[in-house]
Amino acid sequence: MKRRLLIAAIATAFASQAAAEDLLQVYRDARAYDAQYSAARYALQAGIEKLPQGLAGVLPTLNLTGYATRANYDVEPRSGNTSSAYTRSISNANYTFTLTQPVYRAQNKLTWDQGEYQVKQAEALFSVATQDLILRVAQAYFDVLSAQDTLALTRAQKEAISEQLAQAKRNFEVGTATITDTHEAQARFDLSSAQEITALNDLEVKRRNLAQITGKNYEVLKPLKPEIKLSPPAPAKMESWVELATKQSFTVLAQEAVAEIAQLEAKKQRAGHYPTLDLVASYGLTGQTGSTITSLGTNTTASSLQLQVAVPLYAGGVINSRERETAALAMKARDDLENVRRTSALTSQQSYLGVINGIAQVRALEAALVSSQSALDSNKLGYEVGVRINIDVLNAQQQLFSTRRDLAVARYNTITNFLKLKAAVGGLAEPDLEEYNKALAP
Repeated sequence: MKRRLLIAAIATAFASQAAAEDLLQVYRDARAYDAQYSAARYALQAGIEKLPQGLAGVLPTLNLTGYATRANYDVEPRSGNTSSAYTRSISNANYTFTLTQPVYRAQNKLTWDQGEYQVKQAEALFSVATQDLILRVAQAYFDVLSAQDTLALTRAQKEAISEQLAQAKRNFEVGTATITDTHEAQARFDLSSAQEITALNDLEVKRRNLAQITGKNYEVLKPLKPEIKLSPPAPAKMESWVELATKQSFTVLAQEAVAEIAQLEAKKQRAGHYPTLDLVASYGLTGQTGSTITSLGTNTTASSLQLQVAVPLYAGGVINSRERETAALAMKARDDLENVRRTSALTSQQSYLGVINGIAQVRALEAALVSSQSALDSNKLGYEVGVRINIDVLNAQQQLFSTRRDLAVARYNTITNFLKLKAAVGGLAEPDLEEYNKALAP
């Protein structure tokens, strides 16, 4: 019987371990499911089509037109006309090929140039969406781990308070402690029960947030190794990260493309005053079976080669108005670019400070954890020998569990801040997740 129970326990343990998902697998699930990322992928596909659309404006166009008709005529002579009445059916057919090659159309060339920047914009925005997915997955993953840690620590604290409550009751029964100790322990126990309910609810919310991104519910997620060591960012100087953020951040690159598109749009509207020149070649064949006066058919072939020039003279002032409008929009795009650069610089500074301060906080909390454990042990011993009261032990327990929770949160926040720092300079990619995936417990 004991052997069967042992085998069942081992099988359950292995099943739980097999079901545990890591950060990289969760990210891949999200990449296949997340609607926001999927929409960005289709937006990229649509943006790429701007280049061939712009190129079409400078390439030749070929059109085929044609028609076919059939008419029936009944001809009757009037009085005095000696000719005979007759009936005639006449068929006509025509087809014409027309080739038009733009020779000089400034607006078409500028539209083609815009297409190149529109593709760059689409690619940059898709990179932003990719980095955003990584950040959302990492944040949601570590939020679940943090909620699990909070729940586990709350339950451990509840168990410790329960033991302290039982001891206080025993001491009161034997007369070595007052009822106050029991009431204090009972109050802390009731509070921990309420905190456990809150922690359970928070964990369920965090799991649902992760499921919204990945489309899956995960029973077990691999936690961080307790001995993980967090490294400072390289390069070490914040100014280096700020410089990279203002130059190669994907949000900056996307806005640079927008500014270039706006400048070209202003030039394109200005080109509305320019003449256009097209080369037009046509070839056509017309066949006719006859006419109302003869039954003899004809075939006529026509070909032509033309240079067509068009000079815009006056369009009611709309060209001048559009020119002023696009010039203002180009200035707006330039200021938007400057704002995005400043925002990227600020984001990189905040993320850099978050990493540096987070590492320092983790080290301080690791030392505080050792001190809190020593304080708890000392208070327990003091309570047993009568130099400490029950509330001292409860406070020491509270301090220990709070320190453990703060340490776990500080580690998660430091990791997410480092990922945000990499995203701020356009360097966040799947290999960054792989590095932290190696830091998960097996």
